Amino acid sequence: MNLGDLVVRKSYGGDVTFRVEGMRQNNNIVIKGTEFRLLADAPIDDLVTVPHPSLSERTKQAQIKANESLDRLQKHRQEQSERQLASLRNIEGGQLADKGYFDVPGKVLHLDGDPQYLKKSLALYNQLRVPAEGHYINESGMADSLYRLLPRVRPDIVVITGHDGVLKRRQPYDLYSLDSYKNSHNFVTAIQVARQYERNLDSLVIVAGACQSHFEALLQAGANFASSPGRILIHALDPVYVAAKAAYTSVRDTVNIHDVVHHTISGSQGVGGIETRGSYRIGLPKLQDLSTLKVTPSVS
Repeated sequence: MNLGDLVVRKSYGGDVTFRVEGMRQNNNIVIKGTEFRLLADAPIDDLVTVPHPSLSERTKQAQIKANESLDRLQKHRQEQSERQLASLRNIEGGQLADKGYFDVPGKVLHLDGDPQYLKKSLALYNQLRVPAEGHYINESGMADSLYRLLPRVRPDIVVITGHDGVLKRRQPYDLYSLDSYKNSHNFVTAIQVARQYERNLDSLVIVAGACQSHFEALLQAGANFASSPGRILIHALDPVYVAAKAAYTSVRDTVNIHDVVHHTISGSQGVGGIETRGSYRIGLPKLQDLSTLKVTPSVS
């Protein structure tokens, strides 16, 4: 078994496809979900390698849902553009609509505890034309990083994600105690720092959490959207979906919670949130390409 191999766990019925990330003592293998934000370790005799084109059924379904979510976002974008044009045509007999308009979507600051998921997330932001700045930061260092990054980046939306999970070594489980989670306490501290910077829930939208995170604690700390109400595995790109939805929802409207909850890849057990205004604005008239402008200097 080599680094980078795709594997499934026999003890879980091969439900999730992982990639081998490293080796530990006692023949334990560090594995990371290819589609889900899950970092784990397993005995080598519990793992079965699978061909690279081959994926578990659950992983295949996650990829299908990811494509469906992307299609919905793009459809929402098209419908919004049509509504904007229709609205502009009602202003001054359509003269402003003839000049067009330009988009000002919300800006995202994305902190991720996993470099590969961050890379995927930034690629999706770029595909969706969402302005985003991303940083790979260990979950324990996110709060300190936000002190430095928030005043410089001045985002409309902050995504705080990485790896999390219920600590199985702690029995019995207390799902309402932060001590039962791998990184939920780090996410809570980071959210609190962001809320000290901007207390208005609509001026700074916070999307926080990862797999099995303490949903209630993240919301109480000040997150607008969080995982995971059902303490389930969430898809690696679910935080991106929520952030993109907020970035392209008009400041005059609230983000459709039904869409966010039910149309994310992980569904209503994976993500929840509270009523929140969008961050998208339009500008008039349409911006020109500065390279084509010819300016005649004035003579004094």
